[in-house]
Amino acid sequence: MKSLKSLLLLLSMVSALNVWAQEEKRFKIHTVAFYNLENLFDTINDPLKYDEASPIMEMKANRSEVYKKKIKNMARVIANIGADKANNSPAVIGVCEIENRDVLEDLINDPLLLGKDYGIIHYDGPDKRSIDVALLYQKALFKPMDSSSHELLIYDDVTRKRVYTRDQLLVSGKLEGDLIHILVNHWPSRSGGEARSRSKRVGAAKLNKRLIDSLQSIDPYAKIFTMGDLNDDPTNESVKKVLKAKKDKKKVPFKGIYNPYEKMFTEKGWGTTAYRDALSLFDQIMMTKPLLDDDYSSFRFWKAGIYNPSYMFNKRGRWKGYPFRSFADGGFTGGFSDHFPVYVYLIKEVK
Repeated sequence: MKSLKSLLLLLSMVSALNVWAQEEKRFKIHTVAFYNLENLFDTINDPLKYDEASPIMEMKANRSEVYKKKIKNMARVIANIGADKANNSPAVIGVCEIENRDVLEDLINDPLLLGKDYGIIHYDGPDKRSIDVALLYQKALFKPMDSSSHELLIYDDVTRKRVYTRDQLLVSGKLEGDLIHILVNHWPSRSGGEARSRSKRVGAAKLNKRLIDSLQSIDPYAKIFTMGDLNDDPTNESVKKVLKAKKDKKKVPFKGIYNPYEKMFTEKGWGTTAYRDALSLFDQIMMTKPLLDDDYSSFRFWKAGIYNPSYMFNKRGRWKGYPFRSFADGGFTGGFSDHFPVYVYLIKEVK
């Protein structure tokens, strides 16, 4: 009887030790994010660009003051994205609606971001409004290995003339030793209506899919993020039929794509931007299946979110509940952007 009691006591101790060991697991957390910076233009008229149509250039006075405030507002948001869990600003963040590298240098040199030592990957694109995409990364955390810019060839349905829009940026690098690939997008707008402009975003999705396929042909287990302002919701043709993104992690096939933002849109009614009293979830971060595995010896997806604290909302009036944008009615509002940022957390077990 004593030996049986001793065995039961030993088993209970082992069981307790197992629970304790599981509870003591520790994880490193990093944030990967995307933010549409809403017309982040400088105050200098570039004769080679159509930048005079930007809101800040259309202002008659106080451009320098407005520019400084706009930079500070963007820095404030970026510094806070993911900080509640990661205790840090994003390790990498894709951005769009920026005019040039100069505005990004001003942004990362703001006092709120200066200590993060962000690097910049940016290419001048062909967009007719002179707006580009870019990637910012903390140099201590992410080491770029390769980058390239890929032009989107689309044409007007009526005139058949080329429509000059944003390139798609591809960056490959190591996040604390883990190889990841990031595609930064800003797909064609809905100018002229959703139906009329749909083919342009479908074309953007096809280019995006080709780039993903090319990465997977080299490495089927590649960890790939595709992010951006898609000007389409998670349920639109470009995302569902071309990228074939799934809303259920368990249904993502090998080489498939997971979109955590579809459930937010269809089941919770969340959005990142608003137009004519309707919320849209144009800003999304999707990822390939290897980021969904349960082996946390390397970075894996934990959860996704929309960064929309109260200071980024309109509190009253006609636009109550909408993103507190920077520019409206020909002037500067003191706000941030007409889009909320999106982010995902990556976690890795610390031995």
